[in-house]
Amino acid sequence: MTQRGFDVKGRIALVTGGGTGVGKAMSRALSTAGWRVVIAGRRKDVLDKAASELSAETGGEVVGIAADIGDPASVRALFDEIEGKFGRLDLLVNNAGRSNSSVPLEEISFEEWSSVVAANLTGAFLCTQQAFRLMKAQTPQGGRIINNGSISATTPRPKSAPYTATKHAISGLTKSSALDGRPFDIACGQIDIGNAASDMTAKMSGGVPQANGEMASEPTIDPMLIADAVVYMAGLPLDANVLTMTVMATKMPFVGRG
Repeated sequence: MTQRGFDVKGRIALVTGGGTGVGKAMSRALSTAGWRVVIAGRRKDVLDKAASELSAETGGEVVGIAADIGDPASVRALFDEIEGKFGRLDLLVNNAGRSNSSVPLEEISFEEWSSVVAANLTGAFLCTQQAFRLMKAQTPQGGRIINNGSISATTPRPKSAPYTATKHAISGLTKSSALDGRPFDIACGQIDIGNAASDMTAKMSGGVPQANGEMASEPTIDPMLIADAVVYMAGLPLDANVLTMTVMATKMPFVGRG
């Protein structure tokens, strides 16, 4: 796919959490657009199965590499393997993450808080750090980073303090990365997602807590709509950037009072 002279065919993309859910949809869309895609996650069997499926569907190269993005040594090994196999990295999609238990704030354990922070924030930082090192050193220099944020960063759900705090922090990481990457042609943007259909949102049809204390069913959207937005962001030349984009179900209770 070419957009105003920027040819993405054969360029290298890494999608964390790329073996399932929205991440798998992103990986499928990127591969269809011509990217060579690395999907990362903790479960090698899931990654291998997803990589095989996606390669067969798209006809592109999709490779799975097992890694724990909350562990600095594992992240270094992931990027070393990418550099060794491909020689460069053109796109990092920081997609991996998790939600927290829907319990009162004072009942959230330190262990769960730490787990959510590691998955949603520390992992994104560690991957961004390694991407910067590689993108600065490679020729031609530069690349793009897209962070999976959330509309929860600005409008949280009840009982979501760990998740909301990390997604709010992702917005800061996005802006800092965009600023620090400028001199090196590293562009960084963020996509905020509202109710893409996945395992995480499966319960929404049965009702989820609202700000007024009621339970209500919420609409969802096809995750491929998110994936198409990521392909657009990723296909821009490096002198242009989508800093933030919100893609959401039109009728979800987000805009307005609640």
